[in-house]
Amino acid sequence: MKIFVIAGEASGDKLGGAALAGLRSLVPDLEIHGVGGPLMQAQGLESLFPMDELSVMGIAEVLPKYRHLKRRIAQTAEAVLALKPDVLLTIDSPDFSLRVARRVKAASAIRTVHYVAPTVWAWRRGRAKKMVGVVDQVLALFPFEPPYMEAVGIRCDFVGHPVVAEAVASEEEARDFRVQHGLGDAPVLLALPGSRRGEINRLAGTFGAALAPVLAAHPEMRVVVPAAPGVIGLVRETVRAWPGSPLVIDNEMDKRAAFKAATVALAASGTVSLELAASGTPMVIAYDMNWLSRQIIARMLKVDTVTLVNLVSDTRVVPEFLGIECEPKAIAQGLSDAIANPNAQLEAMSLTMQRLGQGDEDPGLRAARAILDGVKLF
Repeated sequence: MKIFVIAGEASGDKLGGAALAGLRSLVPDLEIHGVGGPLMQAQGLESLFPMDELSVMGIAEVLPKYRHLKRRIAQTAEAVLALKPDVLLTIDSPDFSLRVARRVKAASAIRTVHYVAPTVWAWRRGRAKKMVGVVDQVLALFPFEPPYMEAVGIRCDFVGHPVVAEAVASEEEARDFRVQHGLGDAPVLLALPGSRRGEINRLAGTFGAALAPVLAAHPEMRVVVPAAPGVIGLVRETVRAWPGSPLVIDNEMDKRAAFKAATVALAASGTVSLELAASGTPMVIAYDMNWLSRQIIARMLKVDTVTLVNLVSDTRVVPEFLGIECEPKAIAQGLSDAIANPNAQLEAMSLTMQRLGQGDEDPGLRAARAILDGVKLF
């Protein structure tokens, strides 16, 4: 069997690596081609060109590289058509990968599978219709996504979310973390103001101000701030103004242990809520954006919550403070409530992990089975 795989960023490489590992376990003579990073290359991929050429976000960043990206789209589509694989698997990065798929479909009958459903349940539902005739099958991370794709005639398989396959720190590792950083038995408040510079600059002041009344009520509480490698300097500089002398950590093992050790977390909106759920850490979600983005998103949003734990568990127990509601007093009250009454959140987080596939087959293997089933029926 021949497969051509395209991933454009680290998260896609992670999904692709797991899916290719699953396919290799089921199809020993698998022949892999495409574009990907180190995790996909570890499964035998020789990338057509470096994946990081596609890791471009934002209009200002894309424009200078637009012509080069167009050439890469054409080059990739030509490579797929020349290879004639049994399946073209595109992983997220829709601006690039779906353009490739469109060219391939226009010139062939090669089966196309897209991994990660577009968030049509949240906004821009017309995106599903645009995939008709371009994508034969979608692999979804969330159990509520298939009906949206099936409504426009595209097969969609829920294969589980990768968070259920990621390592979670043990209680012993959490204790070791506390000892290593001199936290003792103190309650820990985890603060996660985002991984991008813009998010951190926009949210850090609000987060710091929200911590003050919580720490006043719990003077023994310690603040821990995990930081992504690329923004560690900015985070250290920013949190100096926060109360509680925050401890900044910047490696993955410490981060996992901190998630497990935490009493409560204050986090920017995003998939971090699922990582916190996996560790059983009650949370408050807060996020803000510029005025124009607020107006646009408010008109486009089709759901009454953006927190994934709330959506997957079909509850609204994780408090969220978005846009004009992202202000310190309300956030502080949300944190105090989560500390005092965590049980509803703990139940919702457990249900979330169950619904995302915890305890079932690895999502990569489930994705592989869905791909093979589609090829068989094609």
